[in-house]
Amino acid sequence: MTTPHEPPFQATQPPPTPAPSPAAAAAPLSLAAGHESTLEQLGRVLLAERRTERRWRIFFRLAWMGIVLALMWALLVARNNVTAPSGPHTALVEVRGEIASESEANAEDLVSALKSAFEDSSAQAVVLRINSPGGSPVQAGIVNDEIRRLKALHKKKVYAVVEEMCASGAYYIAVAADEIYVDKASIVGSIGVLMDGFGFTGTLDKLGVERRLLTAGDNKGMLDPFSPQDPKQVALAQAMIDQIHQQFIKVVKEGRGTRLKETPDTFSGLFWNGEEAVRQGLVDRIGNLDYVAREVVKAEEIIDYTPHDNVAERLAKRFGASIGQGAVKALRELSPLR
Repeated sequence: MTTPHEPPFQATQPPPTPAPSPAAAAAPLSLAAGHESTLEQLGRVLLAERRTERRWRIFFRLAWMGIVLALMWALLVARNNVTAPSGPHTALVEVRGEIASESEANAEDLVSALKSAFEDSSAQAVVLRINSPGGSPVQAGIVNDEIRRLKALHKKKVYAVVEEMCASGAYYIAVAADEIYVDKASIVGSIGVLMDGFGFTGTLDKLGVERRLLTAGDNKGMLDPFSPQDPKQVALAQAMIDQIHQQFIKVVKEGRGTRLKETPDTFSGLFWNGEEAVRQGLVDRIGNLDYVAREVVKAEEIIDYTPHDNVAERLAKRFGASIGQGAVKALRELSPLR
């Protein structure tokens, strides 16, 4: 039997996919390139704006720094011109406000002014114009010692002129003068020493708060306001201020000498008006600055040697640190962007 002839088996192939046209293949590349170009342009714009902003910031910081420096230089020149001697005159040094290391009436500035006044050959005498409630015995003692040293060195007279008040540490300074002049209503005296504080132990008990204090040394927590008073520590503190009081008394007696009419109240911490202070020998006469310069020193022209802080100087001090920091930052920003 004859088998019909069958054609050989052939696998079915899918129809060929047409190749993309060159334009269609280039479209995604063009789109990506377009996005890249836009981002690059945006980055350039942002970078330019950032550089412009940085330049203006640097400019303003340096401008402020220049203004402050120019102002400080002008103030220095002005101060030198004010204190420049113009012939025989009375040298003035002001003692105003609290006597403390951080106040206007601090020993460093006062001693510097006193040295300048004494060393000026045109200054016929030095006048301390005082308006102070007192302050630090250390600062007052430094000034007192320096006045006595400069008097002996330069052989010049020193006069103290009191305005409203010359109490405690201010009087400590005044007794170094050869003579003290006051107004009849001035407040003078308060020759004493104090140490004050608060005690909160009862308050803590009422609030139910426990004080926890650790010390290395039996007296390290001495006079702690949140702990009960220790009689031994109180006695030590009292002995210390009594010793400072005796130092004060010694300075007053040395300065006033036989002019002082001592009474039981003289060194008790009391104070008196100027008229009564004259009677007690705490001061010498009634008189003001102009009177002393004209009638006592015989040099009516008065030149102030005190370093005064005016508004501009206080402003410069207040913002000096911040301006300096801004200048440093500006100089750093001058370097290229990274």
